[in-house]
Amino acid sequence: TYVSFVILLSFSIERAREAIRYSYTRHINGFTAILNEGEAAQIAKHPGVVSVFPDRRKKLQTTHSWNFMLMENQFTDKATAFWKEAKFGQDVIIANIDGGVWPESQSFSDEGYGPVPSRWKGTCAKAGIRCNRKLIGARYFNKGVLAVPTDAKAGAHADLYSVRDFGGHGTHTLSTAAGNFVPGANFSGAALGVAKGGAPRARVASYKTCFNVPDSCLESDVLAAFEAAISDGVDVLSVSLGDDINYDYFADGLAIGAFHAVRAGITVVAAGGNAGPGLGTVSNLAPWMFTVAASTMDRSFETYAELRNGLRIKGASMTEALLPVRKFYPLISAAEAAGLRPNATRDALLCKPGSLDPAKAKGKILACLRGDIGRVEKGKIAAMAGASGMILCNDKINGDGDLTADPHFLPATQIGYRDGVALFRYISSTKHPKAYITPSTSMVNVKPAPVMADFSSKGPNTIAPYVLKPDITAPGVNIIAAYTEAKPTDPSEDPRKFPYNILSGTSMSCPHVSGVFGLLRAVYPHWSPSAIRSAIMTTARTRDNARNPILDSTLEKATPFSYGSGHIRPNRAMDPGLVYDLSVSDYLDFLCARGYNKTLLKLFSDAPHECPKHARIMDLNYPSIAVPKLKGGSSITMTRKVKNVGKSPARYAVRIKEPKGVSVSVKPNVLKFNKLGEEKKFKVILKAKWNGTADDYVFGGITWTDGIHYVRSPIAVYVVTA
Repeated sequence: TYVSFVILLSFSIERAREAIRYSYTRHINGFTAILNEGEAAQIAKHPGVVSVFPDRRKKLQTTHSWNFMLMENQFTDKATAFWKEAKFGQDVIIANIDGGVWPESQSFSDEGYGPVPSRWKGTCAKAGIRCNRKLIGARYFNKGVLAVPTDAKAGAHADLYSVRDFGGHGTHTLSTAAGNFVPGANFSGAALGVAKGGAPRARVASYKTCFNVPDSCLESDVLAAFEAAISDGVDVLSVSLGDDINYDYFADGLAIGAFHAVRAGITVVAAGGNAGPGLGTVSNLAPWMFTVAASTMDRSFETYAELRNGLRIKGASMTEALLPVRKFYPLISAAEAAGLRPNATRDALLCKPGSLDPAKAKGKILACLRGDIGRVEKGKIAAMAGASGMILCNDKINGDGDLTADPHFLPATQIGYRDGVALFRYISSTKHPKAYITPSTSMVNVKPAPVMADFSSKGPNTIAPYVLKPDITAPGVNIIAAYTEAKPTDPSEDPRKFPYNILSGTSMSCPHVSGVFGLLRAVYPHWSPSAIRSAIMTTARTRDNARNPILDSTLEKATPFSYGSGHIRPNRAMDPGLVYDLSVSDYLDFLCARGYNKTLLKLFSDAPHECPKHARIMDLNYPSIAVPKLKGGSSITMTRKVKNVGKSPARYAVRIKEPKGVSVSVKPNVLKFNKLGEEKKFKVILKAKWNGTADDYVFGGITWTDGIHYVRSPIAVYVVTA
């Protein structure tokens, strides 16, 4: 046992038993323990120990989105052939590692379900909830968070010892992936429709590792959840967790857990993070994880700020609160309502706690700047100061393209950066500025869509630059899904209860992809996780519903660092034609190419793995291509392999879109297949056309087509001056 191992290192029996919190023995070889720095260093020196790293905290990162992805008929609400072919994901098991579940939600009703699949080995924690034939498993993992000393846990017993979701995040993500059909679902009367997940007839399970206390979502608890999910028989794991700092894979608990899941045939879909829009911010960078960015869809909840000078500014909000009278109200910059404390003017402009003077704010509409604290919290602070309304203005970083419809505490609207500049100009140039905020209206068929969300983290991959991340984008803005109805454990939290709530983040886009994975797993039960990922990536689109290139939040042309291969198209993914497949051995060869020795490889594989003599990272059979350094005048060659899953015989010819200043050739440029399952190799040669071509990343792509299928792979290449 690991207790015996710790005793061997001069620990007493009592100290060893006290220190160890988790022993990972079924799939992941390791343990979690409470140690001081000296004890950790002592264990790290042992020749049988591969890696020692701190227990880091991870962050938690819909009635219309499936319509936007063309999975149902826009006018009749009937399912497309994909849903029907997949039988709505019947008996596929989709789970999340998140903040728990609200089991009484209608999204987890088991009406019409047959017996639980016999292959399911999971359990339901006996903590005041009941599972059913839809919600077939629910467990919590709290040993890591309980080991962290904090007074905040004193009033959170019900949360810490239950699978119940007290924050809403876990329920929202699980129902987005695989919630049952719920007619009439809405948020405060808006967005009325039939709520459902991507795989509405799938079975679901919840593994709770995140709690409403500081320092939860710890890697030790997350690893324990991975172990349980692998043993229980999950098919798809949706993981809307991440980190602001990226670590190499041997020191990343999420990457280690995901590897063992993939080794067991489980697909792991992960959120790319909400640290955008800066470059190099994307997280969950392992090639065996499917990393998802977030973008808008063609529905908006429009609320206008009408100024007395005639200007009408379109914004977004889902507030129930309305201004009492249809008239213009005094409008001021929130900075004008500042109190007397230090930095009061800056804090007041951001509508931060304690910064507003009620005597100055009462009865007025405040123009607040986005940043530092949550959007809804700003409105709550304005309301507490007596403001009549709030106009929340994006800063320059947040741009114009991403407006979030929040359930504000007072009449409010969020507007883009350029409109905010115009608003503040009006305030500063007018003696008695006034405004009115209209009620929210739901609009569909909005163009352009999708637009990349400003918060969505971007590439390049900071750990393995030859692997393009994120992989894909999916709807992640203003997503309506099931929510907790628990009373908040923190008195400062929003006390309102919503059976269905609207949230935004890559946490919301991630389960959209998880649901599609579940459907594809139902159609192709013998495909590997990497083959299904390839099908989704190579059939994605890079144009919006106005047939123009997808834009970022500043309304400039986005790149693969924002959306990966593009926006998910589930119907196309059902018939990809060709797939780029990868095995566990391929991933181990990738780690070899990164310099992992036999000791480090033990973190990922129990069996010995012989590293190839000439393993190259760039030859990983990934559906996208990234080259972090191509010198002017030089060339680089990489190998890829595709498998025919379309028809036979088949003939595919390549189409090339060259990055600016880079020549691209593919050899051979025609692939002929005589049977299904046949694989063909090809080489891609990139060459900078001249010295000093760009000194930056440039983008292109290759597409294999037989006239019916279009198998597209993006190219990102950084050309440097020789």
